[in-house]
Amino acid sequence: MIRILIVEDDHLLLNTLKFDLESEGFEIITASSYREGLDAVNSSSFDLAILDINLPDGDGFNICREIKASSNTPVVFLTARDLEIDEIKGFDLGADDYITKPFSLKLFKKRIKAILKRAGLYNSSPNYDDGFLSINFDTFKINSFGDEYDLTTTEANLLILFIESRGTILTRSFLLEKLWDQNLRFVNDHALSVQINRLRAKIEKDNHKYIKTIYGVGYQWMGK
Repeated sequence: MIRILIVEDDHLLLNTLKFDLESEGFEIITASSYREGLDAVNSSSFDLAILDINLPDGDGFNICREIKASSNTPVVFLTARDLEIDEIKGFDLGADDYITKPFSLKLFKKRIKAILKRAGLYNSSPNYDDGFLSINFDTFKINSFGDEYDLTTTEANLLILFIESRGTILTRSFLLEKLWDQNLRFVNDHALSVQINRLRAKIEKDNHKYIKTIYGVGYQWMGK
């Protein structure tokens, strides 16, 4: 079983992440302070570490240094600090990802699985397959009518929203709100149209459509 260390001083968030990742089949080790995190690093083995930077008695950067000094264990920083200098520092220390709070739990889990997949620790399977279109949200790759494409984060988020709401009309305002929440940056009305068109170019053929435009309202997923 894949073991993941989470060091986070927000107990509500810590318990939420623990519950969500355990529901995915991972074994979770938790720590809520710098000292507890170091103790876990020195006494336990794990396959991935998720580290908050701001801890009451230290910071996650030093825990990352301790981890990387003796292993190639993947590290993800999870923090409210969104300064570019902090992100650069995190990646310079060997971090595999840097996720800024607040964030989408759904996208968070996808990113964790993608990191584990790259490390050869997680075998994923397509999350959608209708015989024509196969989508793997863990690796952000699709196979559409025999052609393979990479998905951007926004395209993956759109597909998740569409597939989970199949048959339901999603308004443009709803999609804009959700894309803002999940990407943590503004997506305007024109950008949404561009993203929809780019996604259609990857997944649709002339005689096989997935995204139906409901004029003046929004869009509807027509796949299975």
